[in-house]
Amino acid sequence: MIQLILSSQFLFGVLRLTTPIIFATLSCLIAKKAGVRNITIEGTMLCSALGGVAVSAWTQNVWMGLLAGMAVGVGVGLFLGYFHIIMDTDIWLTGIAINQFANGLTVFVMFLITGDKGSTSSLPSLTIPNVHLPLIEKIPIIGQIVSGQSLLTYLAVVLLLVIYILLYKTPLGLRIRAVGEYALAAESVGENADRIKLIALGISGLCASFGGMFMSMSYSSRFARDMVAGRGFIGIAAESMGGGRPMAAAAAALFFGVADSLANILQSFSIPSELLMAIPYLATIVGLVVYSAKKQKDEQRCIQQNIRNETDDKS
Repeated sequence: MIQLILSSQFLFGVLRLTTPIIFATLSCLIAKKAGVRNITIEGTMLCSALGGVAVSAWTQNVWMGLLAGMAVGVGVGLFLGYFHIIMDTDIWLTGIAINQFANGLTVFVMFLITGDKGSTSSLPSLTIPNVHLPLIEKIPIIGQIVSGQSLLTYLAVVLLLVIYILLYKTPLGLRIRAVGEYALAAESVGENADRIKLIALGISGLCASFGGMFMSMSYSSRFARDMVAGRGFIGIAAESMGGGRPMAAAAAALFFGVADSLANILQSFSIPSELLMAIPYLATIVGLVVYSAKKQKDEQRCIQQNIRNETDDKS
């Protein structure tokens, strides 16, 4: 077991399985920075996964499928924004409703185009190509881990840097963070808080769409019912563990990717499959407990420091 965990194959799988979680994490992060809790990531990933597969099969062009999935993701994000921001509905109820709607809609659309409620295996859909890096693939061990990954895996790394630059190095990022921290203050200097939130939700949907298409057009070659399997919610947990910082959130996503890859590796041993399937979710619970305990400890330390400061001032 130790040899398998320390092998390049295991680490290759870690990067592969972390990819959709990173996209989900970035989706949650950009929306949260704008002051909106986007819990529709799971539904967005499902819709984009099906949209990309269906259009790629219809056009026989993988890039058209990719564009279609992106458009679906942005559309779902703006759909949430319309009801929550424009119609002033409760974000939690709206998010739950959209997730449930997406879950049923994908099955219904899949049945319409294939006559099957389980998967789109009958469609001649295309897959996003893997990329072999010319120089890196010749490096021992590292080449076996990094090279040959899906194009979307490399896009996840690029998107992580893009989101960081967007949030902290551009005027739009400043507006997003300002609206998220105190919308009234942003509006007092002429910013349209609703417009900024809608832009952030559109970007959030775009990030989630890549995660969905990775599942159906890279990790697998077809769309299957409920194939996202909670990765959208795991991304929300990773964002919370990262404390709203892109790099820390990506590290938390990597932790869940390790747990997911470990579950795959352990399938070769005589371990009940039910336990293996629960490993990523158990890791989510453990991660949130550790994060909450650390946060509570930091708050207690801050309170004690304030008490000491007040005592020193009085003395």
